[in-house]
Amino acid sequence: MFKHILLPTDGSELSLRAVDAGIELAAKLGASVYAFHVIAPFPASVYFAEFVVANEPSYTREAIANAERYLADVHQRAQAAGVPSDGSYEIDARPYSAIVGAARKQQCDLIVMASHGWRGFDRLLLGSETHKVILNGDVPVLVWR
Repeated sequence: MFKHILLPTDGSELSLRAVDAGIELAAKLGASVYAFHVIAPFPASVYFAEFVVANEPSYTREAIANAERYLADVHQRAQAAGVPSDGSYEIDARPYSAIVGAARKQQCDLIVMASHGWRGFDRLLLGSETHKVILNGDVPVLVWR
């Protein structure tokens, strides 16, 4: 069945519940997991160019530190369950695209990710990242609520 499961995470409680479900499934199937985090690029503003330049390195350092912490958390959870794991992060303005790309690059045959639901007018217009992964990927997606 599934042998290599992608676990996108943003460090939130809901995302970690999906991670736990993915790890549990991997343990039952004898599969491995690949943790993945997408970092949003630093938001640039032409109006505050000096402020942006001064804070971009700080933002990037903090975002990478958070990503590494999220991935380490997934790795620890997988290790505790006896599931082989690996992971990485990527900077991308379109998280769904990075997730679909990671699934292809890592040859994952399943993605287990959280559903953040439809919140507000923006979600109605843009759709959730999970929904975009389902529409744009060619790998099955297990949505955890």
